[in-house]
Amino acid sequence: MRRASTLASSALSRTLATAHGGGNSAAAHSRLLQVALFGSNSSTGGSYTRGRWFSSFTGSSVRAVSLGVAGALVSVAAATSLSHDVYAKEPPPTELVPKDVVLYQYEACPFCNKVKAFLDYYDIPYKVVEVNPLSKNEIKWSEYKKVPILMVDGEQLIDSSAIIDQLGQKIHPDKRVDSASDDDEETKWRRWVDNHLVHMLSPNIYRNTSEALESFDYITSNGNFGFTEKITVKYAGAAAMYFVSKKLKKKYNITDERAALYEAAETWVDALDGREFLGGSKPNLGDLAVFGVLRPIRYLRSGKDMVEHTRIGDWYTRMESAVGESSRIKA
Repeated sequence: MRRASTLASSALSRTLATAHGGGNSAAAHSRLLQVALFGSNSSTGGSYTRGRWFSSFTGSSVRAVSLGVAGALVSVAAATSLSHDVYAKEPPPTELVPKDVVLYQYEACPFCNKVKAFLDYYDIPYKVVEVNPLSKNEIKWSEYKKVPILMVDGEQLIDSSAIIDQLGQKIHPDKRVDSASDDDEETKWRRWVDNHLVHMLSPNIYRNTSEALESFDYITSNGNFGFTEKITVKYAGAAAMYFVSKKLKKKYNITDERAALYEAAETWVDALDGREFLGGSKPNLGDLAVFGVLRPIRYLRSGKDMVEHTRIGDWYTRMESAVGESSRIKA
């Protein structure tokens, strides 16, 4: 079981891969660059057209376990068993699971990751088509030129929040899943993710040249780029996004990007009000939105700092266990 092996290895030395990025050439392509990196979300919150985003994963240190290796593994195994009992998922009835789901995405896009968190949590198998943010050849067939685009049994769904609402209605037809009421707690925090939390990320990911390069390592490895594009994107993109991040700080009145990220994390923990999840004993759409957006940065330097300096780590670990392994169909 992936969760068991992940937790076991974490008890010993926990190492994960690094990365993130997206874009093309220095000055000439700095605009195109933003497509995969930051993105402007729509009014309903959830699409990327021009962007500023990232997605990187670096090794994460783990506190030493005072028990011996054997004892640590036993403890991890017991905790894993317990967490699977507590956070057992409830996949939709087989007859309601879509038969053909294809996600058109940028690997680093936070809104795409939000959709993937939903699909993974509900064990809905899906294929991924990585879109080249410069040419967008993969979505030339669509009049909608942003990501994510989710094709569900031949039907095109767009805008991450709308995608989740519509897909939720398909798999839970007896449950009202929408964003109609501003007073609803779940809706409030989903909108907070789209309108506030995402804006804290890029200034942190690209706050200096080393973190910008760390981020672009990922997108050049996982994005859909040609050989020459990869080299150009990594260095020109990192340089461009470093300067873009400074403009973003000014736009969103951020004076200290790390402090702003920590404040957002603490705001979320306060919203939980002692509950395991915003949804209570199980995650709701608010939990999945926050988790999906943060997942790409969790093992970047900024994500590691966030977990180290705020109380969000325990919730994030519970979400990893609840969401479980990806339901993505490997090509």
